[in-house]
Amino acid sequence: MKITWLGHSAFRIETAKARILIDPFFTGNPAFDESTRKDAVAGLTHVLLTHGHGDHVGDTIGIARETGATVLANADLAAWLGAKGVEKVDMGNTGGTVHFDGFSTTFVNALHSSAQITEDGVSHSLGNANGLVLHFEDEPTLYHMGDTDIFSDMALVNELHQPEIGLVPIGDRFTMGGAVAALACQRFFKFDTVLPCHYGSFGIIDQTADLFVQAMDGASAKIEVPKVGGSVSR
Repeated sequence: MKITWLGHSAFRIETAKARILIDPFFTGNPAFDESTRKDAVAGLTHVLLTHGHGDHVGDTIGIARETGATVLANADLAAWLGAKGVEKVDMGNTGGTVHFDGFSTTFVNALHSSAQITEDGVSHSLGNANGLVLHFEDEPTLYHMGDTDIFSDMALVNELHQPEIGLVPIGDRFTMGGAVAALACQRFFKFDTVLPCHYGSFGIIDQTADLFVQAMDGASAKIEVPKVGGSVSR
């Protein structure tokens, strides 16, 4: 498995059978290197979305049209994307699992909101925010937490899925900050590898992973902090 961080909460996951983008926020993302876009979408098979905010849906519609990738989102967001012209869209919701060739995705809870404001100033709900747990045939189980605070039922996520890799929001203000995110990782999970995200993009959230790394000092998990566009192999 190869995991590439594309800035903010966007990741590319490459396995033997799939090329997956999670929350592909490219356009308008100050941290994204536009010169890497071609590689980011190369051979793409799936786009997975944690929730409906613009900094997570991002370039999904254009990428789906360009690549023909299947887009998976919660039912409300999936219906909205279908109305926007996304042809290959699949849907699920909290607690549900959707199976694809070589992997499955389970929607789990996240403590956050999920909506977009249209040009007329009206806020439209796009379902509940979720985390996504990806089980693969011959690869480690991966948990993208989405945007969330800590919550005690993370213990159930671990009990049910035992994720080995955690993609964890740490930027504060809209998600957990670094210290709380570290508490979540150490109290509720037994990750082998953790990659922090949702930081270093907009100026009003934390710009580095330093607080998280410091709070994870002594943890058994390996903390990977790649540069934007950098990759980790498992």
